[in-house]
Amino acid sequence: MTPRPKIRTVLNLLAPFLGLILVIALFSAMPDVQSRFLRAANLKSVAAQSVIVALGALGMTLVVIGGGIDLSAASNIALSSVITAYAINAGLPPLLGLVLGILTGGLVGFLNGTLITRLKLVPFIITMGMMGIARGVAKWIAHNQKIDAPLTWINELMSKSPHPPWLVLAPGVWLMILFAAAMAVLLRYTVFGRHVFAIGSNEATARLCGVRTARTKILFYTAAGLFCGLAGVMEFSRLTVGDPTVAVGLELDIIAAVVIGGGSLSGGEGSILGSMIGVFIMAFLRNGCTMMGWPNYIQEIIIGVIIVVAVALDQIRHRRAA
Repeated sequence: MTPRPKIRTVLNLLAPFLGLILVIALFSAMPDVQSRFLRAANLKSVAAQSVIVALGALGMTLVVIGGGIDLSAASNIALSSVITAYAINAGLPPLLGLVLGILTGGLVGFLNGTLITRLKLVPFIITMGMMGIARGVAKWIAHNQKIDAPLTWINELMSKSPHPPWLVLAPGVWLMILFAAAMAVLLRYTVFGRHVFAIGSNEATARLCGVRTARTKILFYTAAGLFCGLAGVMEFSRLTVGDPTVAVGLELDIIAAVVIGGGSLSGGEGSILGSMIGVFIMAFLRNGCTMMGWPNYIQEIIIGVIIVVAVALDQIRHRRAA
C-alpha cells in the first residue's frame, strides 16, 4: 500500500472520532451550557438517550454494509413497543412480553429480507412499504392510543437511577455496549461477517464465489429487525407505555449515525465502532441543542445537513478511489 492510500485510510478511520470531539468541544465552549454540558449527570443522560438509536444502528450497520437500507426501522420500534405493552397489560409475564416484542421486530426484519430477495425489488421500496404497514399495525393493535401497562422490572432497564447503584449507568446502556462488542466480533471474525461485506462490495461476484446471498440477506435483515425489537422494548421501558406514534423519523437518526460513522450507502463499508461514534455525535448534538434552548426545527436542519454532507463526502471518496 502506497503512503497516500495509507493516509486516506487513517483519515477515514479518524474522521468519526474527530467529529465527536468537535461536537463536544463546540458545546463545551458555549457560555450558556459549558458549566452543565460535561457534568457526570448530563453524560449519563446522553448515554441513556443513545440506547434506542444505538440498538437500531447496530442492525442498520449490517444492512448498510450489505448494500441495503431499512426505512421501516422506526415503525418497527413503535410496533415492538406496542406489542410489549399489550402483552404485559394482558397479564403475561414481563419476560414473555419482552421476548414477544423482540420477536415482533425480528418478524418484520425477516419479511423485509424475504420480500427483497424473492421479489427482487430494491430495499428502498420494500422497507418504505413496510414502514407504513408496521406503523399501521401498531395503531390498529393499540386502537390508535397509548397502551398503559403495570410497572415491572422491564421499566428499570432505562432508569436513570439504576438498581443496584453500582451499575452507575442504566442496564439498557450496558446491554447496548455488550451487543455492540458482540456485533463487532461477528462482523470482523466470522464467515457471516465476511459474507455481508462481500455482498455489499459486489453481490454478483460474491454469488460466483459461493456466497448464499439470498440467505445472508434474509439473515442480516432479520438481525436488524431483532435489534429494532429490542429498541422497542427499551422505548417501552423509557416511556412506561406502548405508544404507536413514537419514533417517527427516528430512522433518519439511525441511518445518519451509520453514515457519519463511516458506513457507505453504496455498500461494502462500515464498522460497529464507527456507527456507535455516529450515535454519540447525534446524541450530543441533540443534547447540546436542547440545553441551548434551540427549537426542534433547528435540530432537524442540522441533522439533515450532516446527512447530506456525509453522503456527499462518501460519494466523492468513491469517485476518487475509482
